Amino acid sequence: MSTVQNANLVRTEFAAAITQIATERKIDPEDIYEAIRQALVSAYRKQIGDLDESFYYYVDLDKSNGSARILKAPVTKMDEETLEPLEWDEKKSEDVTPAGFGRIAAQTAKQVILQRIRRSEKDTIIAAYRDRIGEVVTGQVLRMQGRNVILDIGRGQAFMPPEEQMRGEFYRLNQRLAVLIKEISETVRGEQIIVTRASAELVSKLFEREVPEVSSGAVEIVAIAREAGVRTKLTVKSTQEGVDPVGSCVGQRGVRVQKVIEELNNEKVDIIPYSADARLLLQAALAPAEGLKIDIDDKIRLVVVTAPDDQLSLVIGRGGQNVRLAAKLTGYQITIKSASGEVQSSVTGKEDYEIDTFGLQAETREVLIQHKLTTLADLVRFRDKWVNMNEVTEVDQKILLTKVDEYLAEEAKRE
Repeated sequence: MSTVQNANLVRTEFAAAITQIATERKIDPEDIYEAIRQALVSAYRKQIGDLDESFYYYVDLDKSNGSARILKAPVTKMDEETLEPLEWDEKKSEDVTPAGFGRIAAQTAKQVILQRIRRSEKDTIIAAYRDRIGEVVTGQVLRMQGRNVILDIGRGQAFMPPEEQMRGEFYRLNQRLAVLIKEISETVRGEQIIVTRASAELVSKLFEREVPEVSSGAVEIVAIAREAGVRTKLTVKSTQEGVDPVGSCVGQRGVRVQKVIEELNNEKVDIIPYSADARLLLQAALAPAEGLKIDIDDKIRLVVVTAPDDQLSLVIGRGGQNVRLAAKLTGYQITIKSASGEVQSSVTGKEDYEIDTFGLQAETREVLIQHKLTTLADLVRFRDKWVNMNEVTEVDQKILLTKVDEYLAEEAKRE
């Protein structure tokens, strides 16, 4: 077969190939042709250099055989602000196709088609996972991208940004993790699948997976309060007579709750029986502290708890975590007082981390969370990491240094 016949055969296959790709990938063929035209003009601009702005450059693409010509036509109307051509005279078009441009055109067309295929595959994967938002999947760590973790979740890749990671958790290549598909997010790189290990919903879904009574609806998880990586409190109630909600979630010898704890990298999980009696619910939420005097003002959703001196550390918890989670779980603002009436702690239930009780500016708070510095213990241990951060304002730095000094002084007293 002659060279000319070979060339003709390749060209006649061009349209059939585009049609096949478009059909298989569910892409509009015209989208492919238009992408090829735009790419060819860009390739021409790279080869020639600066183009004459008084002309409009476009591609005449033969859809049957793939042959392409670069044409320029005089601009007759231009946008005054952007200087973009609005109208041009195609009757005065001139063929300016450079010698040897056919080879560049073929390579460019191939690249465009491959890009469209990859984009189509990504769009298909994204569409499939859009229907799986709120589902727990097992992901495998592929790589780190800055502070983001990139995971293989089956058909696609997912991103876990710092705010969706668990405090104190460090990730290694090929590590397998249970993650919740949180959302499809629009980024500069297109749509991305965002997964989380910090969400309270992850805990709920794990119990649903491990506890048949939860998945069937015989046991209902009423509320969850979580500080990811450290501790979770959840209230549960039975919707069927004779079903023990706490026992069902704990399982025989704790096997069910232990499965959830293992998936959460040994995060503490407190399972609390729900009660419509606010006082009983608060007593359970503030456990393991005992002997508490609880005064409730339902009008303003405020609770004042007076604790014996030997129970103060238990009711408040390390870094105020116990009372913070109890407030979030019950929906009450909680003030803790000592037996002498002195206020020891006051929380609103809106604090997500210990640093939220310091009165920091939003920008400082955000950067500390990004670096997983959310407790005083973190700030003490990684002092060199934040003390010179430009994002931490001078005012906030003074607050943090004062808190750190107070913490160290308290630790010295204990020793």
